[in-house]
Amino acid sequence: MSDDLFKSTVTPSADNYNADSIEVLEGLEPIRRRPGMYIGGTDERAFHHLAAEVLDNAMDEAVAGHATRIEVTLDTGDRLTITDNGRGIPIDPHPKFPDKSALEVILTTLHSGGKFSNKAYATSGGLHGVGISVVNALSSETTVEVARNRLLYRQSFSRGVPLGALEQVGNAPNRRGTSVSFIPDTEIFGKTLHFKPAKLYRMVRSKAYLFAGVEIIWRCAPELASEDVPEKAVIHFPGGLADYLKEEVGKRDCATKEFFTGRQSFSDEEGSVEWAVAWPLWSEGSSLYYCNTILTPAGGTHEQGLRLALVRGLRAFGELVGLKKAKDIAPEDVIVGADMVLSLFIREPQFQSQTKDRLTNPQVAGLVEKAIRDHFDHFLTDDMDRGRALLGFIMERMDERLRRRAERDIKRKTVTAARKLRLPGKLTDCSQDAADNSELFIVEGDSAGGSAKQARDRKTQAILPIRGKILNVAAATNAKILANQEISDITQALGCGVRDRCDPQALRYDRIIIMSDADVDGAHIATLLMTFFFREMTEIVRNGHIYLAQPPLYRLKAGAKTLYARDDNHRVELEKTVFKGRKVEVARFKGLGEMNPQQLRETTMDPKTRSLLRVTLPKDYQDRQEISDLVDRLMGRQPEHRFAFIQANAAQFDEAAMDI
Repeated sequence: MSDDLFKSTVTPSADNYNADSIEVLEGLEPIRRRPGMYIGGTDERAFHHLAAEVLDNAMDEAVAGHATRIEVTLDTGDRLTITDNGRGIPIDPHPKFPDKSALEVILTTLHSGGKFSNKAYATSGGLHGVGISVVNALSSETTVEVARNRLLYRQSFSRGVPLGALEQVGNAPNRRGTSVSFIPDTEIFGKTLHFKPAKLYRMVRSKAYLFAGVEIIWRCAPELASEDVPEKAVIHFPGGLADYLKEEVGKRDCATKEFFTGRQSFSDEEGSVEWAVAWPLWSEGSSLYYCNTILTPAGGTHEQGLRLALVRGLRAFGELVGLKKAKDIAPEDVIVGADMVLSLFIREPQFQSQTKDRLTNPQVAGLVEKAIRDHFDHFLTDDMDRGRALLGFIMERMDERLRRRAERDIKRKTVTAARKLRLPGKLTDCSQDAADNSELFIVEGDSAGGSAKQARDRKTQAILPIRGKILNVAAATNAKILANQEISDITQALGCGVRDRCDPQALRYDRIIIMSDADVDGAHIATLLMTFFFREMTEIVRNGHIYLAQPPLYRLKAGAKTLYARDDNHRVELEKTVFKGRKVEVARFKGLGEMNPQQLRETTMDPKTRSLLRVTLPKDYQDRQEISDLVDRLMGRQPEHRFAFIQANAAQFDEAAMDI
């Protein structure tokens, strides 16, 4: 072997890679260095994941039979306090660290806790012993109080470091359990993220219906309360998931009057599964899957088991009643459009990551299918009319799916479909293929996009959520425009090309509706989108395909009468002309995401009740250069032109939309 193989071809530098280059991170420093490894990032979802970690610990005490009440208090300054009346974190010295209490070890040491074996908890959401220590490490302030043996103990921390030893602070003759109070660290999450009361309140409610034996007390500071978030509430669902589904479905008509609900313990190992399923006649559907009270948004093997039970049960019932076509029922026919909740409790669950997005235990699919299938067979056959009604509903969905597939197959064979249609993954398309009378709603944010998907008419209305403010094409280079994902998604969805290649005849939708929040940020987003359409797709603006939705800013209610106001002037007008001095309850929508689907449909999306503003070019439009110069002055790279325009025209500004 030649010695040349071992000769370096790199000139040694002063920055040698040696033992001094190797760092050893101790304590909770790895969490602060790489928070994404433990909570998935430093965005809004990760921010709220801290609350879920602490709440899950309290729920584990309840599920284990040691707690009956949990209190959740949100104060100003993002201070969240979660208290349970369980056993309380142990406070005696830890055998391995005799100079520290067990509480301090749990709060400051990775992979420490009482959930590795089944001694303290039969089933739990905590697996790795990192949850509460992660919260402690990523919080600027953490205070833990424990009531045990009629005594009260307290210890405080900052960014994972104890501010003092555990101390006894008094007697607690009528109290027991653990209280954790913390403030997420702005050094990690920045100063723009805050706890969203509505999101926390939904999280708390979900925990209450997952375990019927727990009562949760919700409190928040008065200034954080709203129409959807009470200042105080006692949350208890004695009927478990069935109570939740009844509230979720509300007055919507369903394929069957009775919901498919039940609970079953596993015979061959410790654990249980609870479920609730309904099939509303008009719905986008929703699905929630939990394991040991932990939400698994990506589903997993427990979701697979539920799907198998429902699909195979309906196929078997179809064979029983002589409907041979039932053998072609697919999971999407049964699941899409259904409202379903599944809650599983098992020993030693396996998740895809620390954020527990997906359950991966391979044996769970069979366990869940076996537990649910027998109940579903009885649900279908105990009342044959009910079973036939549900089967008929599913068969209609199956026929529609097969019809659409046949149409797609035919289109593939035509010349116009020879070129493969590329559509963005975030687009939720409408079911009709013709552009006539179809609409694409470009919606600000995933939250508003989710509401819009439930509110839409699936046949004619498509939804494309975009992420905040898109690129300002009037101030960007061609390279940036071509590389921008949001612009690429819009261009692909419309299918008509851009600039000289823009062909209005190829437009996939009759109306493109910009639907943004009724505030300054929403107006900015709408302006950026209108700039994009003018610069890149002038012909579809000329032909009148672009519209602005008019979501309300206020909801006004007096007695049984409810009206919506576009802005402050409209609100005052309604109060004077319609309510005429009556006491009016006024609620301000902070954004589209705060409107429930029914409200969004009634006020903004239903052609029978909504108002739209069409964006057009002036009738005497001849010289594109004149308007292009105006757009450049207002949206281009020189802000002094914008400032001058605002100064000159401030007195003329009003709430009405302007032609571009």
